[in-house]
Amino acid sequence: MARRRRARGRRRSPVQMQVHGLDSLRESLAALAPKLLTASRAAVEGSAQAVKEQTRNTVRVNTGNLRDKVAIHYARGGLSAKVGWKDRHDWYATIHEHGTQRIPAHPALGPALEAERARFEDRLKIEVRRVLS
Repeated sequence: MARRRRARGRRRSPVQMQVHGLDSLRESLAALAPKLLTASRAAVEGSAQAVKEQTRNTVRVNTGNLRDKVAIHYARGGLSAKVGWKDRHDWYATIHEHGTQRIPAHPALGPALEAERARFEDRLKIEVRRVLS
């Protein structure tokens, strides 16, 4: 078994440091939180609107019902959004989106979501810079 060495007393470092302004830094950071939430909500709203518009422009149109009923539903205080069809009479949107054995798929919502996914990070950066400046 290895022996432990006894500490002979701690040496004190000759360097001392004091940090001034931590309270004001905490206050500044606390003031940033609402601004960042506002920027995040704006980015989510912008992305949801972009997905909605692109879906409306590319959805298959017969009567115009699917084009006119694309809706946005926000959750978690505006930090989350669902875009799509919520009306139970719009069940056939799934058929158009995914297709069947006889009907070929004509996706509109999926490609709009994927296109916006690539742009969301940039949209969020722009909103944060706008709010913080």
